Amino acid sequence: MAITAQMVKELRGTTGAGMMDCKKALTETDGDMEKAIDYLREKGIAKAAKKADRIAAEGTAYITVEGNEAVILEVNSETDFVAKNEGFQLLVKELAAHLLAKKPATVEEAVQQTMDNGTKVEEHINAAISKIGEKLTLRRYEVLTKGDNDAFGAYLHMGGRIGVLTLIEGTTDADAAKDVSMHIAALKPKYVSRDQVSSEEIEHEREVLTQQALNEGKPEKIVSKMVEGRIGKFYEDVCVVDQSFVKNPDQKVGQFVESKGGTIKNFVRYEVGEGIEKRQDNFAEEVMSQVKKD
Repeated sequence: MAITAQMVKELRGTTGAGMMDCKKALTETDGDMEKAIDYLREKGIAKAAKKADRIAAEGTAYITVEGNEAVILEVNSETDFVAKNEGFQLLVKELAAHLLAKKPATVEEAVQQTMDNGTKVEEHINAAISKIGEKLTLRRYEVLTKGDNDAFGAYLHMGGRIGVLTLIEGTTDADAAKDVSMHIAALKPKYVSRDQVSSEEIEHEREVLTQQALNEGKPEKIVSKMVEGRIGKFYEDVCVVDQSFVKNPDQKVGQFVESKGGTIKNFVRYEVGEGIEKRQDNFAEEVMSQVKKD
């Protein structure tokens, strides 16, 4: 049977699935609309599509380490309750294993890849959505590779609310690397060291601090010196090696790592939901709007 654009449009309106998925469903079912709906539901696509406009800002960060490779990822759900669901946690582990094995360059590439069970990653996630009943998304991930004489520090805080993966070169002391990851989870640095901070960011900070000092009424002749001192404090705020180590405030993190014979090469810190605009439900407004309707 010939599949028309009108049939695809009708199926899309009923299920909320994408055009290509609708066309495939109609082709597979010889144009039978009811069977096509069932086909999409069975694939988890219809139910998943209806949830596409929901906000998934909960979820978990997760880390898998295998030899000299490790992956850190964030998978989001709509509620914290679902994040604790066994099915959700299994999905996260399966995604981590796939990402570590295939190392796709982007999330977009990842979801189009085929998993070991023969299904596409996107379809596997949709099947979990259909079963669990919430919008689920693979938000981000990063794969790190180390040498034989290096160490990974893997740390998950509050059951995965924050995940940190640190790579330290020159030492195999995984406990020390984990201590650094715990520090990073707590103090939230943006960079490893000062040479990673762009000149534009420093110049912007210098301008802000200069104006701040002038607004405080400081004499112009000492403002420059004050600003440079505050720039040093700025570096301590954003660079992990310049921060006082949480386990020993008398020692900088950089000094701690050097005492173990290593240097921090890289770190990735994920905090679940950061940067995602969460829907704010106002119960009072909801009640009032309902009263007005009545």
